[in-house]
Amino acid sequence: MTQPIPQPPPLPILGNLLDLRDPEAPIYALENLAETYGPIYKLTKGKTNIIVVSSIAMVEELMDETRFVKAPPLALGKEEKKPGEENSENSRGRPAGLFTATNEDPDWAQAHRILIPAFGPLAIEGMFDHNMHPFIEAMVGFLTEKGNRTKRPPIITSLMKRKAKQLKSNQDFMFHTGTELVTERRADPFASNKNDLLSSMINGKDPKTGLGMRDELIVANIITFLVAGHETTSGLLSFAFLQLLKNPTAYQAAQHEVDTVLGRDAISLSHLSKFPYLNGVLRETLRLTPTVPAIQKELAPGCTGVKATLGNGRYQIEPDDKIAILIGVMQREASVYGEDAKDFKPERMMDGNFEKFPSAAWKPFGNGARGYIGRGFAWQESLLVMALLLQNLDFQLHDLAYKLRIKQTLTIKPKDLIMRARLRHRMVAMELEHFLRGTSYAAFSLPLTPVAGKAPNSGNVNQKKNMLILYGSNTGTCATFSRRLAAIAASHDFDAQVKELDAVVTTQLPHGVPVVIITSSYEGNPPDNAARFVSWLSSLGQSSLRGVEYAVFGCGHHDWPTTYQRIPTHIDSTMDSCGASRLAPRGATDSGKGNMSGDFEDWLTSSLWPALGSSTSTISAPLISEPGIEMSNIPGVNSFRADVQEGQVLDARLLTALSEPPKRHLEIQLPEDATYECGDYLAVLPLNSEEHVRSIMSRFALREDATVIIKGQEIGMLPLDTPLYVRDLLTSHLELFEVASKKAFCAHFTSDPNLKAHLEYITSTPAVFESQVLTPHLTVVSLLNQHPSINLPFPIFFSSLSPLQLRYYSISSSPLANPGSCTITYSIHTVTSPNSREQYHGVCGTYLSSLALGMPVRCSVRPSSKALFRLPHNHSEIPLLMFCAGTGLAPFRGFIQQRAILHSANPYRALAPAILFIGCRSQTADRLYAAEMDAWERMGVVSLRYAFSREGPTTVPQIMWTYRKEIVELWNAEARVYVCGSGGFVKSLGEATKNIVGEVVQGNPQMMAGMEERIKAKFLDRCAMDVFG
Repeated sequence: MTQPIPQPPPLPILGNLLDLRDPEAPIYALENLAETYGPIYKLTKGKTNIIVVSSIAMVEELMDETRFVKAPPLALGKEEKKPGEENSENSRGRPAGLFTATNEDPDWAQAHRILIPAFGPLAIEGMFDHNMHPFIEAMVGFLTEKGNRTKRPPIITSLMKRKAKQLKSNQDFMFHTGTELVTERRADPFASNKNDLLSSMINGKDPKTGLGMRDELIVANIITFLVAGHETTSGLLSFAFLQLLKNPTAYQAAQHEVDTVLGRDAISLSHLSKFPYLNGVLRETLRLTPTVPAIQKELAPGCTGVKATLGNGRYQIEPDDKIAILIGVMQREASVYGEDAKDFKPERMMDGNFEKFPSAAWKPFGNGARGYIGRGFAWQESLLVMALLLQNLDFQLHDLAYKLRIKQTLTIKPKDLIMRARLRHRMVAMELEHFLRGTSYAAFSLPLTPVAGKAPNSGNVNQKKNMLILYGSNTGTCATFSRRLAAIAASHDFDAQVKELDAVVTTQLPHGVPVVIITSSYEGNPPDNAARFVSWLSSLGQSSLRGVEYAVFGCGHHDWPTTYQRIPTHIDSTMDSCGASRLAPRGATDSGKGNMSGDFEDWLTSSLWPALGSSTSTISAPLISEPGIEMSNIPGVNSFRADVQEGQVLDARLLTALSEPPKRHLEIQLPEDATYECGDYLAVLPLNSEEHVRSIMSRFALREDATVIIKGQEIGMLPLDTPLYVRDLLTSHLELFEVASKKAFCAHFTSDPNLKAHLEYITSTPAVFESQVLTPHLTVVSLLNQHPSINLPFPIFFSSLSPLQLRYYSISSSPLANPGSCTITYSIHTVTSPNSREQYHGVCGTYLSSLALGMPVRCSVRPSSKALFRLPHNHSEIPLLMFCAGTGLAPFRGFIQQRAILHSANPYRALAPAILFIGCRSQTADRLYAAEMDAWERMGVVSLRYAFSREGPTTVPQIMWTYRKEIVELWNAEARVYVCGSGGFVKSLGEATKNIVGEVVQGNPQMMAGMEERIKAKFLDRCAMDVFG
């Protein structure tokens, strides 16, 4: 017995047309519906039912060509004739090319038989040697409008006369161009000497009938091949390079393979069989982002009964139904490709692994006789171009934070993707041109410049020594520290050069020149502009860096204790193991403690400069030097950061009783093109309060329209040599409430001898600085307010502050609820100074709590780097065990909301059990999202286990013991375990887990032996933690 196919509720007349709206591309809407409704669902468009399939098992059925046959793409299908067109050219129609013809069309059969031999092993040289730019412009216009018509009701399309006229004009131009090509070739006296695709179409004979292709059919297929070749190959190469640039390890492996196979030899077709990794790259790229994202099918004529069903007889398919296979969704099916199915891993698609997948698991070129006839040529062309580019050029994303956006016509490709290229092997442009032409450039070769730095100038005994400063930075802090160090280095007789870490991947690190590396981590991963460096460094062998002298300073945040300082530590230890000489112990700062500038200055003073031989007098000099900041009367501009965009508040509300520490809910309309998954973060740029900004401007007697110009040394992401409004800088660019650094305590800025002695005592005595500055979180603003006689110049104050940091919040919603908005759940931290009555309020929590409906907020989505902190793709088989307290509920609200939506959309889809253990104070005062949680529990998508600290059981570990049998049962059923909370909370869960395990293995010495190690090993594969505080 069949069951109904799930369907979004259709509207009268419009059907499901509005469900296909997506600001980027319709394919996103279809894929989002597949996430919600499952591997098969139905859409209604006019009188047509469209069955959308994304299951490998069902696609196996659809590839049975005795039951289902290919249908022309919906966007390019023939439109119904309008009244009055019966005798027009449009009614007579033009022949269809291979791509758009129906199976019954005799033109398809004839062209297919003639062209199959032509697409054997082809030489690439000489194909389509014509300038086709006007053609491409017409083609893109034609495809775009055809695609747009599928998203509009027919009645709307019929009213758009101008677009209809332009569509016909583009179509006529393509046919006219194709006709000219055929006419020119037939008139060419040397045509018989040309062995290309056009000649094959003109001269080829059908082996069945002996007839050749008429000119109209040749033109139709010229257009087909130009469309397919331009759209698919360019899209594949664009996606492939994007994937490589987003995955530095894969980039290194691909380039290494090319260098090993080619060296500096010119590439030839014989090399293409020697690129197994590049083959894997292309296959994996087409798996994740097939350039033709859907295949159309329909029932074969005369197919009835059980053969006219899908899902092993569960879903009835009608003769008039159109079937669309979502290739991209199908090829990311976790049951076949694993839980990392969305990750880019070329190794899984290399020969030896590729053949193990089901036959329907990879179908970017279609299937059978109606598959892409030019597949072999396109593959050959893509391999050649990719190898040639990797051999001679190095690439970097123009925007390191680029997020994939889709441009969709008939095919898909990355939108607004820009790459920067630079020559490898110290070539110049002319040398590359000669290399590609196969001619010699020896007469013009330039001598190679030594990498080790500038040649010494023996005539200048006071010449400064070289220094190389490398940084990895997403938010600008490490970049600021690097430029600050470069400015200070001048007073230590160093000429410092500052570069991003990735900039030195293709060159040898210098010998005899101190290399200072300043970098951060993001959830244990390198910053965007350091990812390739870390991958390259990890691939080096022992002693490969012998002669390099280095020092490392790391920035981190204790909210991520398991990955704190991971990248700086990795760089430091790896360089040491590769034979480099460590100049100074690795320095570190915790941005959560608010003393980043102070920690950096302390490291310079106590470690780096002494290691480089600087004297004590020189060490102290930079702390009072005037930075390159000029006060100005020139009207200024506001400076905006590129790493965040503007969102808008949709909802803001308090979740707790007034008597409780506040916990709040905020819903934000995301910036355009932003997308997220459950488990991701929202990065928020807070604004310092108007009250504090006004107080600082008053303290320094600055006008409301005061401006500054930054010269020489960049600060964060602020532009140089540009008048900037001080108010804007204080509001949205600087950390006003980080702990005062020793730079701000310089006794030179007060004439009071007693205060001068007091300040010198504080900065020179570590224990006193700890107790009077660090522990009470004494800020520069507080210091100046306490001691009005300190006459600190504004430029010194300005330069003592770090760039304003983004704050990260776990997203507490599912994109299935609304892909264009997300929610966060947050608290406001308050710290009271032990030495005063002054309270320190968290900057971002305070800022967020001030936001009201409709107000802007600058933010961006940051994907979680924790591969396991995602909902399992196999919702029906993998149970969930979730543990949290307080606002640690945030990611799990998103998880449960998503499960609720999946259940509501398709009640036939089973969900594995899910239990949430959550700690609160009270059932009535701070049980966050109580009504929602109760409703979701009634739906059966989650079981709630509360611990109320004021009402008992008091803690989550206590209720874990109460429900230990449930925990053990789900664990044995291969449950995924998630934890979100503070370090102390995580530690208490660990103790409770040990107690539960101890009971399970009690009295069984064999099970107890090595139990802890086995559990730890399983936790690595099945447990995901988001630890903060």
